[in-house]
Amino acid sequence: MSADAGVNTRLAHVGHDPFSYHGFVNPPVVHASTVLFPDCRTMETRAQKYTYGTRGTPTTDALCEALDELEGSAGTIVVPSGLAAISVPFLAFLSAGDHALIVDSVYAPCRLFCNTMLRRLGVEIEYCDPEIGGGIESLMRPNTRLVHTEAPGSNTMEMQDIRAISEAAHRHGCVVTMDNTWATPLYFRPLDFGADISIHATTKYPSGHSDIIMGSVSANAKYWPQLHDAAITMGICGSPDDSYQILRGLRTMGVRLEHHQKSALEIARWLESRDDVARVLHPALPSFPGHEIWKRDFKGASGVFSFVLKVDDAGRFSKKAHALLDTLALFGLGYSWGGYESLAVPVNLSDRTIRKAPLDGPVIRLQIGLEDVADLKKDLEAGFAAAAAI
Repeated sequence: MSADAGVNTRLAHVGHDPFSYHGFVNPPVVHASTVLFPDCRTMETRAQKYTYGTRGTPTTDALCEALDELEGSAGTIVVPSGLAAISVPFLAFLSAGDHALIVDSVYAPCRLFCNTMLRRLGVEIEYCDPEIGGGIESLMRPNTRLVHTEAPGSNTMEMQDIRAISEAAHRHGCVVTMDNTWATPLYFRPLDFGADISIHATTKYPSGHSDIIMGSVSANAKYWPQLHDAAITMGICGSPDDSYQILRGLRTMGVRLEHHQKSALEIARWLESRDDVARVLHPALPSFPGHEIWKRDFKGASGVFSFVLKVDDAGRFSKKAHALLDTLALFGLGYSWGGYESLAVPVNLSDRTIRKAPLDGPVIRLQIGLEDVADLKKDLEAGFAAAAAI
């Protein structure tokens, strides 16, 4: 395949050579625990490609190869969830006595893992402002070993200057990890901007159908051996069935993302024009504080963003938000995103230490699915009317 092939062409062909399997278009689903060796010497030296089910199968390898091509990475592991995709590299690169800098707008389960498991294991955790950029150098200590980023930030969508952060971190010998689930490698490639590790909840857009839980971790050449060894040591691996489903989802991800992006931007602009909305938190809007970074570094936007419902009385934040959300019929009330259906959730920011919750109203996060925009607007209109009645 040509190196300058388009996104959808690449997605249609990455990760599999049909003529390796008798011409079948899709790779086979290989279920395996035991792998047989032809003789003792081969067994003792592990001198064959596959040795045990936890170390990969043709199916999981096909997915990893596809992700490597999309990420520009030296190697990828697939794991059972997005949270595992965060926790495995943390455990791979951090030891007792190390200091880690974590962006304050991080995915909430990541914060819980840091505050419980990592602290119990003797790792010092410090949260930093998502907009600190190269200023993160002032937070570096002699024992700082890892900087974790996420752009845009969970729920409030703050942008991060990944290149500036990576350059500062590398001057101090730190590994830089990034949760890139929102953008996917189609709209942002962390390793091209200096990050060492790109993390995805493939549960989201690569799956696209709200039926698979999985994660991936892709590393550059410097950190791939250590990441790979840690995954093998911990026995963390994705299943062949889930890998097959994610591969199938990848084939249409480009087309789906275009639709998600277009619909989400139309709804975001419509929300921005409403008097009952205080702010719309979407990086692709010129009004958003991180818009210039998004415009400079990203190739597109996905279907997830938030807005602040305008409420004058803080005592009615929850009541107004609940009235709006409970009225919705097309938007489901559910966690996760990236599927074909639209979702909405009330955002809880009580765990933040630096970027606190807005004072002008409750935050509501939307995932814009594949439905028609006109129908989604009608659904939201009903929600706003219910909120106004409170």
